[in-house]
Amino acid sequence: MPLSSDPYRTAAQEDRCGPRTRLTIPATLRASGGRAFQSVVHDLSISGFSAASINRMHEGQMCWLTLPGLESLQAEVVWWDNCIVGCAFSELLSPIVHDNILQRYSNIGAYRQVI
Repeated sequence: MPLSSDPYRTAAQEDRCGPRTRLTIPATLRASGGRAFQSVVHDLSISGFSAASINRMHEGQMCWLTLPGLESLQAEVVWWDNCIVGCAFSELLSPIVHDNILQRYSNIGAYRQVI
């Protein structure tokens, strides 16, 4: 997560609709108008992700994330910092798809907290 001098921006990044899980998933990322490139997803929630981005990406830019075995997922860039991009999915991931991804790529036993 980028370090920001804007306290509102930092707080907004912490207030997420779903818990994020740190993991490592090989993926392909493509920005609107650009070519797809290999990436690695660093964390994932039903609402978004952060991933490596060799290309500079801009806030508000649309992009598509392709995870192994899934169709491309549309997202919007929320931040970019030092070759890491944070994005919000255009449509929330299905909890079933989310849990399936976590099961494949993480060693965590419990995937979702029940409140």
